[in-house]
Amino acid sequence: MDLRLSEEQVGFRRLARDFCDAEIVPFRRDWDRAESVDLDLLPKLGAIGFFGLTIPEEHGGVGGDHLTYMLGMEELGRADSSVRGIVSVSTGLVAKPILAHGSAEQKEQWLPPLATGEALGCFGLTEPGHGSDAGNLRTRARREGDDYVLDGSKIFITNGTWADVALVFARTGGDGPRGISAFLVPTDTPGLERQTIIGKLGLRGQATAELSFDGVRVPASAMLGEEGRGFRIAMETLDKGRVAIGASCTGIIQGCLEEVVAYTTSREQFGRAIAGFQLVQDMIADLSLDADAARLLVWRAADLIDRGEPFGVEASKAKLFASEAAVRASNTAMQAFGGYGFVDDYPVQKYLRDARVMTLYEGTSQVQKLLIGRAETGINAFT
Repeated sequence: MDLRLSEEQVGFRRLARDFCDAEIVPFRRDWDRAESVDLDLLPKLGAIGFFGLTIPEEHGGVGGDHLTYMLGMEELGRADSSVRGIVSVSTGLVAKPILAHGSAEQKEQWLPPLATGEALGCFGLTEPGHGSDAGNLRTRARREGDDYVLDGSKIFITNGTWADVALVFARTGGDGPRGISAFLVPTDTPGLERQTIIGKLGLRGQATAELSFDGVRVPASAMLGEEGRGFRIAMETLDKGRVAIGASCTGIIQGCLEEVVAYTTSREQFGRAIAGFQLVQDMIADLSLDADAARLLVWRAADLIDRGEPFGVEASKAKLFASEAAVRASNTAMQAFGGYGFVDDYPVQKYLRDARVMTLYEGTSQVQKLLIGRAETGINAFT
């Protein structure tokens, strides 16, 4: 693997950082308090190309490879993981599977607005009774003539109340993963109700919702891919999404490192900057090491995606390490800031709250360990 970034990638990373510092960082505390990002940000994100990364220009995107995409996700994670979530769900979990599995008509209808941020997508997999056990989800889609009718519910859906289209996974056949299909459901379809979930510990700026489907009727042409292939589409999509989570967590770690260095080199105790104390430098060294290790794991997985090689295990390793390291890093940053870290005048407590969910969604840390263990031993611990 060649770890050197191209001039274009270096330029995009610089552009992304400058944008985040100007358009996101100054407002993240207010958005966190209000539990909502200012939606006027979305067209700005679209104009700079965040929503269109990896989407070909012919479909309204800006192209680019997955490593460039991960550079963008890292910068958004450093600035505000709520904003990162808005982008990576709409682009990574909705637009990319449409690009990979959609019909010509589906691509024409949805990709141009998704790739510019004019429309948002949400990913409807998790249910109140089925999180990690997604292969046994209960939402159903029954065939009626030329239509499918959906009944059921989804929970913890990022972008749920803002999205224009939901990628919904529902059971069309028998039990287990092979009975699941995927559907593109416009969110203004009658029978689809959306309720915002408030009071979250972290990621407070992004909309998280419960979706309820009561006789939601969509044409058969709304099915994404073949009938019974929905679970495979979901797992393929989540593999790439896990790399993006790893990139976002790398951004959290990097943000913690930068904040701790800035604070400890200016904060004085006992007549000297606290960065001069050995145990504080021990903290800084751990942060720096975790940032580099997480970044390299993410870059390796992204490189494999771009090469068209298998990357699932590497995605699990990147997500597992980076998410757990982000929790460690934000906790360390809180300790370095002392009492000031406990209030939202400084961002480290927000980093801690945002980092905590990263070990849970798109596959818990325990699920990632089982996937890695299966790859190493050939033994499936899920059954």
